[in-house]
Amino acid sequence: MRLLKLTALVLSLSAAQVFAADLITKPSAHSVDETIDRLAAAVEGAGAKVFARIDHAAGAAKVDMELRPTQVLLFGNPKLGTPALQAGQTAGLDLPLRVVAYEDADGKVFVAYHNPNELSEDHGISAGAEVLKKMTGALDKLTNKAIGQ
Repeated sequence: MRLLKLTALVLSLSAAQVFAADLITKPSAHSVDETIDRLAAAVEGAGAKVFARIDHAAGAAKVDMELRPTQVLLFGNPKLGTPALQAGQTAGLDLPLRVVAYEDADGKVFVAYHNPNELSEDHGISAGAEVLKKMTGALDKLTNKAIGQ
């Protein structure tokens, strides 16, 4: 029985580590609104396009439900997204790129996004493809601008 519990614990920890590798989370020094404003400015400043801004908390309020501040920004650049789609058209399920900013129960704000390397496994794009490296670098740079001082 102890062996079964230990095995279950090891498997659950392994799954948590895999999940953690798929999702990149960073703390922000700003409110959710300001973080998304800063991210949108960084995106546009880099020559990419903001496609949508979704305010989940506002949506919740419209149906008389409460949700801590939570917003998503969808953005991209065809120069970067098109090569990914050419390599695996189902990548269109995960493009344009998106970042969520949210306030946790302690009032701390974070941004989170999927690791672009997951496009490789999920959509058959070559692991280590240059386009995935560029997406990873772009997301890191843009989110750092959004959350920084």
